[in-house]
Amino acid sequence: MTLPVAILAGGRATRLAALTRQRPKSLIEVAGRPFIEHQLQLVARAGITRVVLCVGHLGDMIEESIGHGERFGLRISYCYDGDRPLGTGGALRNAIATIGSPFLVMYGDSYLECDYRSIAERFLQSKSRALLTVVKNDDQWDRSNVRLVNGAIAGYRKHADNDSSFSYVDYGLVALHADVFAMYPASEPFDLGDVFQELAAQGELDALEMPTRFFEIGSPNGLAELRARLGGRARQ
Repeated sequence: MTLPVAILAGGRATRLAALTRQRPKSLIEVAGRPFIEHQLQLVARAGITRVVLCVGHLGDMIEESIGHGERFGLRISYCYDGDRPLGTGGALRNAIATIGSPFLVMYGDSYLECDYRSIAERFLQSKSRALLTVVKNDDQWDRSNVRLVNGAIAGYRKHADNDSSFSYVDYGLVALHADVFAMYPASEPFDLGDVFQELAAQGELDALEMPTRFFEIGSPNGLAELRARLGGRARQ
């Protein structure tokens, strides 16, 4: 079974400096095309047909470039933050009326070579409120923010510290039911990390360990890595 996917594409990408002053991160060129086209190609290949793009800063440029998905075999809708940034959590809360429930969430700078369909099926079989994909990290690609014990999440931290028991990191794909946002007011900014932290504390955040690493364009090093990886596959 496939689920619709929300892509969080509203951030300002301050770590990429000049590259994103006049264009959103999603439109940075990677292997001859805007990065978001690579993301959409991945989800379309997985059989996903509905995508909601949560946009804010320069979001109209994304809509003008991508349209409503016909050339990807997708139906794409847009949810704009409005007068102020809503943060990752607020943007998803804002998108519930458009996307429904349950759904997948992917960060707007993530390139994830994974089996989206099996992740959705695992989530639906688990009957958990949310499922977080994770990968063994040991601070290799980013600061580790998840502690696993016997395959279950024993801790999620929004901010980094020196606790070495946190050896996993959020892979970049989440499955959840819309009711995880019920306690958060509509149209107010908040971070998705707050939601994960609360769910983990309640024992309601399931984990799925991924066998391979993620790629991302949120940092100059990450962008260079993905450009090198996809350089030979620009027009597949």
